[in-house]
Amino acid sequence: MKNIIRKIHIAVVNRLRARRDGMELVQVAILVAIAILIGLIFRTQIKGFVDDVFQGLAAGKFM
Repeated sequence: MKNIIRKIHIAVVNRLRARRDGMELVQVAILVAIAILIGLIFRTQIKGFVDDVFQGLAAGKFM
């Protein structure tokens, strides 16, 4: 009897872990989509910032 209960418990835990892994994958996909969306919305500001940083590095003979 204990062996059957143990097998059922292991099966349930494995199934819950699989669901959790799937949810983590969905969360990562959502976060990546949000990051891409923010990058597209603020692309001109980001490009200007990166250009300023590299111009400053080039002017300081940092390269």
